[in-house]
Amino acid sequence: MDKNLKLMFVAGEDSGDAHAARLVKAIRDEAGAVVDLFGCAGPRMRGEGVEPVVNADELAIIGLPEITCALPMFLRTFRRLKDAAIERRPDAVILVDFPEFNLKLARSLHRAGLKVIYYISPQLWGWRGYRKKTIRKDVDLLLTILPFEKQWYAERGILNVEYVGNPLVNEVAATETKEQTRERYDIGGNDPLIALLPGSRQKEVARILPRMFDAAELISAARPDVRFIAAAANERRASQIREITANRHRMLPIEIAINDTYNVVAASDAAAVTSGTATLETGLLLTPLVVVYAASSLNYRLIRPFVSSPHFGLINLIAEKRIAKELIQGDLTPEALASELARLLEPDTNNKARNELSKASAKLGPGGASERAAKLIIDLIKRGG
Repeated sequence: MDKNLKLMFVAGEDSGDAHAARLVKAIRDEAGAVVDLFGCAGPRMRGEGVEPVVNADELAIIGLPEITCALPMFLRTFRRLKDAAIERRPDAVILVDFPEFNLKLARSLHRAGLKVIYYISPQLWGWRGYRKKTIRKDVDLLLTILPFEKQWYAERGILNVEYVGNPLVNEVAATETKEQTRERYDIGGNDPLIALLPGSRQKEVARILPRMFDAAELISAARPDVRFIAAAANERRASQIREITANRHRMLPIEIAINDTYNVVAASDAAAVTSGTATLETGLLLTPLVVVYAASSLNYRLIRPFVSSPHFGLINLIAEKRIAKELIQGDLTPEALASELARLLEPDTNNKARNELSKASAKLGPGGASERAAKLIIDLIKRGG
């Protein structure tokens, strides 16, 4: 471009921060001009030079009751971002995921005359499909990262949608061999290994990890050779895992991996994975998995009537069939989880699961999602509409 770019980014969770940071870098590379960046930024975005009007780190909330309790904080954040956008008049506002907040911001900013681009479509095909009205009226360009989404919107008369590919393709990869990872964690080459991914949020870990550990104890009693590694996104989550282990599972032969999830999952024979982006990441690493989730009883009763998707796990949605068993809410019992993980350790079952994961992963196409998204964003700004 022959002029400087001014862009506002808004991301509110760890995964959105990572996707936005990759997009920021791609936009800089594509623009060939100075890019002034500001908005709601997490640590990765700040590392890419996004000026934080608001720090995104503390905005991750689970469930409707928690959102209600945090409403004053969200209202303050909303006003600060809206005021900054109207005062600084960016060439475009790029909203990344975080639909509870960002769809409301899209409506407000678009009606204030700002160009709005939404990256990573809200999962309207799964729940709250009525929000498509906001996309139609208040989003100039919707960039999706799941292959079936463009058609879903087209069938509902929304055509300002482009599938750019998935940013995790070619990003999700181990940095060492399976043997190297096992050696670091002192796991024998023939010992079956199960990865436990309890989520990245405190309440997810508190609710789901004890059930994972109970299942691990059942497996260990029947198969003493099986080893377990619990993956923690950061030291804070690792401390929480240690506390749960100390209180209830002192004798369980388990390791804790900090910020080493891809290597651990790639080296594992099977995994129990909390529903979310991690199910897709595990699928891309071709590790057979069980998709698990449990919310509070109140949250589940409030949210379940709005869920229309046939699958919770992203990898199942992409496959368009149930290639990974899902144990959700009351179905997530130690016995059910232990049974399915043990089944996945059987060689024939394991090989079949890896083959299905490979087919599903291929549906995402090649890498380069951030680069394609950057080109579409700059083209839209150049056209002025």
